[in-house]
This record gives sequence, structure tokens and C-alpha cells, in this order.
Amino acid sequence: MKTVEIKDGKIFIDNDPVQLISGALHYFRVHPELWDDRLDKAVALGLNAVETYIPWNLHEPHPGEYCFSGIADLPAFINKVQAHGLKLILRPGPYICAEWDNGGFPGWLLAVPGIELRRMNKPYLEALTRYYDILLPMIRKKTYPNGGPVIMVQLENEYGSFGHDKDYLEYIGDLYAKHRIDVPQFTSDGAVGHYITGGTLPGVLMTLNFGSNPENAFRNGRMYRPDNPDFCMEFWNGWFDHWGEEHHIRQDDASLVLDEMLKMGAGVNLYMFHGGTNFGFTNGANGNFAEEYSPTVTSYDYDCPVSECGDATEKFYAFQKVIAKYTNNPNIKPVAPVKKVCPANVTLKESAPLLQNISVLSTIKGHTVTPPTMEQLGENFGFLHYSTMIDGPLYSKEKNGGYQEVIRLIDVNDFALVWLDGKFLGSRWRENGKNPIEIPEIPAEGSRLDVLVENCGRINYGPKVGRDFKGIVGGVALEMQLRFNWDYNMLPMRDLSGLTFGGFSDSPATFHRGTIELEEIGEAFLVRPGTKGLVWVNGFNLGRYWSKGPTETLYIPSPVLKKGINEIIVLELEKLDSATLKFSPELRLGALKGKERNLTEW
Repeated sequence: MKTVEIKDGKIFIDNDPVQLISGALHYFRVHPELWDDRLDKAVALGLNAVETYIPWNLHEPHPGEYCFSGIADLPAFINKVQAHGLKLILRPGPYICAEWDNGGFPGWLLAVPGIELRRMNKPYLEALTRYYDILLPMIRKKTYPNGGPVIMVQLENEYGSFGHDKDYLEYIGDLYAKHRIDVPQFTSDGAVGHYITGGTLPGVLMTLNFGSNPENAFRNGRMYRPDNPDFCMEFWNGWFDHWGEEHHIRQDDASLVLDEMLKMGAGVNLYMFHGGTNFGFTNGANGNFAEEYSPTVTSYDYDCPVSECGDATEKFYAFQKVIAKYTNNPNIKPVAPVKKVCPANVTLKESAPLLQNISVLSTIKGHTVTPPTMEQLGENFGFLHYSTMIDGPLYSKEKNGGYQEVIRLIDVNDFALVWLDGKFLGSRWRENGKNPIEIPEIPAEGSRLDVLVENCGRINYGPKVGRDFKGIVGGVALEMQLRFNWDYNMLPMRDLSGLTFGGFSDSPATFHRGTIELEEIGEAFLVRPGTKGLVWVNGFNLGRYWSKGPTETLYIPSPVLKKGINEIIVLELEKLDSATLKFSPELRLGALKGKERNLTEW
């Protein structure tokens, strides 16, 4: 019988001690047709396992609606891992962090009455149990004793960074037992005392997350678990970027730290081996206190061994050299660069103003006294459009004794654009009411106020996880007078086929369409086309761009493209740089050198 055991301070597979050298590869950040390529490179690097999170919001986008196809086809990914001769470490959450929207929790979960996440709370545990009753049988079929590649399954995720409810952790363990998950469970936490005491359980393998000084980290761990195998579940060999920051890199010291861990005989999981991309609206954000909010960029390149587009980096070969030093892995070999194409410039000749296409974009519409949030409508991603009447007459400042009428957006998350009778008045970012928008004179019959709000990614780490509601959260006021009676439309932007295009128009919140002509297919990179927006190629949502940087390109995976004519649609929320789209021959993630993260922060 095939077995995976933790004993004598080591990990045993079929009674043989194994040093796991794993790499994080998130199937949900890689186009499914490229999974094989990335797994080939994991083998060539010398890894004997890969690790992935499982995001709840990907697999249960709406209550009771489950998705395991396309980029969400977890069983297919697991099969490919096994076909490449690799073992698999699974991290099913329910919370995953991962710089992923809401830490993987579905948006609709936040609106469940009485819910409190990540603790013993009846509404939360009922939803979690229903989801796990679907997910865990799939995992059970793929565990190593049942002939699959899954050798370990995580219990929650970095729970010591959030709470200390051991009954909750045991509840998840009981769900694993109920579904006969017959491989070792593990926890992973930072190598700090209260993280370890809050996030671990007796009898469950403790792994640690850090980026440097492994001797110190493992020593800290042994103070709590002297017989525990040394295992770094997240070796942070790179880092991620927020919009408006410098691009983060990590230079030569990463291979030195890897060498130190392998020399110690420790298990290690590279976080990340290949980062991939936050396609669509899936990026998360950080913000622990008060008004802090920093959304993560579309690229999840992470400065790791395999770049966003699949190229082996200098770090790949530095790590490969270290791994070869401590293993006799015959699969270690160089890999060829990926094929790239740089399309000719594209002229955007057609436009479709978003406000004129609300009816074809809307999936949920209605009328309420106060504006609903996205979560209350049961959605995860996209935009919310709100519309109401402002009663007239309201006079201009000159006629009104010097008093200027204003609109205040109160707790609006995240990016809002405002129109009055179709005239654009301006935009606001995470507005709390302190920056009013002046409004012109309003006639006796009143004026129509439109507000479009973009969800720019829910907070994925810290005490505000599960509390970052999207849309108009606090209300809209005429000065301090709250406005009631709103029409609303939910715009998830899953299908743009109904848009009506006309001549080119450079007004805010407008879709622009063009065609990319290709004679051959390869990985491609679109140069940021404007101030802030999103891009679709052949219906595939590449993700967001923003002039705040640091990212300068959007990655177009080769399977999205085809020979001949390819449709490209740009939704520019503010202003295009030009009606001409340009492409780059390479990824452009920011400054050439970027910002090295201080080692004391690792």
C-alpha cells in the first residue's frame, strides 16, 4: 500500500525518507493550455513536487454553483502533475491569502447574515461544509494512497497571523477525516512565537514561511516542536507589487538561502516557482488599518525562477545549480526560451460608451431605497452602476448667494466615476466623503446622476479580510442629504458580445475595439494603452492596467491568440494615451533593476 508518513523528524513516502523540493504553481494563474509547459520546467529545475492553493471563489462563484472547468479544472491539473512524475502539495484554504481577491473567499459569502469568517461561526461553517462536501471527495480520489500525486493537504492557511480558534482548526481537520483524506495534514505560519502558537495543532505537521535566515527560523520552530521535520512551506524567493510601487526583485542571496536549507536537509517549497498572472478581476489587495488599501498589480511574476510568460530566468539556473548539488536528479536540464511575437500597431477605430451599453452588460438589475453592495447582489467581480434623480431646481453658485451645490460619495470602494445628465463630472478613489464633486445648475424637472464603481480587488490579508465590501457602501449625499431611490446594474463583464460599437470616441468609461493580425502565434505583450482600464483579447480578460505602474505591459498568453484576425477590446475608464495600441517584444514589469526588499522584512 502506498503511504505518506511523518515520523522520526522526517517525511517518508513508501517508508523511504524524502527531502521535498517543491515549487508553488497556481493553476488558476496560468492558462490551462500552458500547464504542461510550466510543469515541464518544474521537472527541468529539479523539483520533485509542486504546490498549489485552491481558491473557493473560483470554484463556487455563486452559492451552490460549482465550477471545475477551464482554468478551474482542478482534477485535470492534478492529473497533469502526476503525468509529469511530480508529487502535489494542496492548500485548500478555505482562506488562501495569495494576493488573490478576498483571500479566496467568495464575495457573496460576506453578505450572509451573521457571518464571521475563519472562526467557529454557524453561518460560515455551514457554507464551508457545503463547499468542502463538493471539493474534498475530488481530493480524496487523487491522494497518494489512492494512486494520485497528492501527498500533503494544508489545514487553513497562516492562521496564526489572524486568529487562535483551535476549535475551528479542529473542525476543518474533522471535515478532512469525514472525507477520508488519508495523507498528512499540515499548517504553515510565520516563524514567530504567536504565529506558531495560534496557527498550529497537536499531531499536525508544522511548516514555516520565511525568506531568509533559515537556521534562526527553524530554531524558533523547534522550540515549539522539537521532533518536527524542518520544512519551509513558503520560501519567499521574490515578491509581489502593488500599483504605485517600484517593481520588487530579489537578487543573488535567494540561491544562497536555498543552498543553506537543502544543506540542512530541510524540505522547501519555492514561493513562487512560477507566479503567473492575476487575469481578469482576480487580484487582491493589502490594507490592515483605517483607510489603508493597496491593490496588487495584474502581473504575478514575483521575480521567481520562471517568469510570467514562461521563460527560465537567471534565478532558474542559479536554483538549478543548487538543487543539482544536493540531488542526483537526472531530469535537470536547460530549457528553451518561449516563442514570442510582437504584433504590429493596432488602431482603435470603434468605440462603445459604457453608459450606453448598460442594458447588455447588466446581469442583475433592480431598484432599492439605498444602493446595494456587490456582495449583497451575490457577485464577486466587476463593476456596479447606480443611477438616481436629483430633484430640481438647484441653482448655480452665482444665483445661490455663493453656495456651491456638491455631491459627496461616502465610503465608495474602490474607483468611482460620476456623471450628471450624461456629462462626466469626475472620478474618485476610495472616497470617504471628504472630496466633494461640484455639480452644475439643475433644472426644475431634475437631473439624472450616474455613478459607476469598479471593484479593484478585495483585501486578502489581515483583520480586514471579509470586511472589504465593494460598491457604494456608505451612501451618496447632496452635501449631507443622503440620496435614496436608486436603480442599479451589476456588470461582471463576462460577456462583451452585445456591445454596440460606433465611431471612435475618447470619452471616459468607453470600450474601444480593434484587430490584431498575426501570421504566427507566440507569447505577446501589450504596452499599457491609457490611464486606467482593462483589456480583452478574443473574449479573454487579460486584467487591469494603470498608469501608476510599475507594470508597463499586459501579458497575452499564446493560447488566447490565433493566426489571422484577433479582436482586442480596451475599456479605458479615464483617457487613452493614443488611439494606437503598441506591443513590446518582452515583459516590462517596471524599472530595470527595481526595488530590492530589505532582508529584515523577509
